[in-house]
Amino acid sequence: MLFLVISTPEPKRPSEVREYRQKYWPWAQDKLDRGLAKSFYARTGRGAVALFDVTSNEELHGLLNEWAEIVPAEFDIYPLIDPEAIKAFLAKDAE
Repeated sequence: MLFLVISTPEPKRPSEVREYRQKYWPWAQDKLDRGLAKSFYARTGRGAVALFDVTSNEELHGLLNEWAEIVPAEFDIYPLIDPEAIKAFLAKDAE
């Protein structure tokens, strides 16, 4: 299951959260290495965007809780459909 997650961190001075932000990137790399995520990007100004590839909503929930422990944030979550899956779905409707 693919999910696009956009984080908006709690408003704090960048200098107050630098240490926590530095911990975020090794955490993100672990998720990439384990196949739980496809990409992570920093947002201009503040926040991050991630594309998770997980097996369940519960697995995503656990990852977002880990993320929020490092950098408290609000998350916008968008379920996505893999391009090949939507093509197959649309082809089935055309039959």
